[in-house]
Amino acid sequence: MKLGLNLLLWAAQINDSHYPIIASLKDYGFDGVEVPIIQGSVSDYRKLGAFLQEVGLEATAVTIVPDHERSPINPDPAKRQLALDHLKHQTDCCQALGSNLLVGPFHSPLARFTGVAATATERQHAAAVHRELAAYGASAGVGYALEWLNRFECYFLNTMRDSAAYVELVGHPNFGTMYDTFHGHLEEKSQTRAIAAHAPFIRHIHVSENDRGAPGSGQIDFPRILTELKRHNYDRWLVIEAFSPVPELAGATHVWRDLSSAEEVCRSGAWIRQLWHNA
Repeated sequence: MKLGLNLLLWAAQINDSHYPIIASLKDYGFDGVEVPIIQGSVSDYRKLGAFLQEVGLEATAVTIVPDHERSPINPDPAKRQLALDHLKHQTDCCQALGSNLLVGPFHSPLARFTGVAATATERQHAAAVHRELAAYGASAGVGYALEWLNRFECYFLNTMRDSAAYVELVGHPNFGTMYDTFHGHLEEKSQTRAIAAHAPFIRHIHVSENDRGAPGSGQIDFPRILTELKRHNYDRWLVIEAFSPVPELAGATHVWRDLSSAEEVCRSGAWIRQLWHNA
């Protein structure tokens, strides 16, 4: 297992001003960081990757669908091509960063709803985009773990079962899914049963409290969840994802108040590692 921290705790676009914060994460016991790739150029991420290598931290990367004009579920094939081109660019940025994994809800725009459930046509459209993306990433050494979200953030994929079925529809070995304990808390009858039923599909974990504060400060039973993951021989990244009221992210995260301090979030990493050791 490797332990990471999502840098969305501080910003959507990482720059030189964040470098001292990132360097300090090594002292908290983190193996790496999860870097948001939402905007910016390949050269920006190459520079950040060089810094991470210098301070001895590995990286994963997270991205989103920025708008309906670049959405894999857009009914217009020209727009879906824009979505593929955008995700290929994000893949290039991920490779430049030095990460071999791109994760996140890059299936549909955040908080855009049609008033009905996802259709078979939308799934077919998105799967064609993601199938071609998976092949592109394989040639670049970048794999994918698609994130399903709770029903208040999207309508396309809302459960572990939904996501596993979608991975099978895409049908490419370079394309999997992930599990986020925040979304699982809202949507699954039992987080451990959801993990047990779909463990082979899970390629990444977001460790996230029910209010998006520091893990261990809320309702989620992390000891049971980590024990279940370990029972199924999960041996990939555990990335802590917590949010603070960053103005540029508030519209997406709906975090308007302080949930935990950054210091509390950073310190929770040692607790998660100990839970994993004891599981």
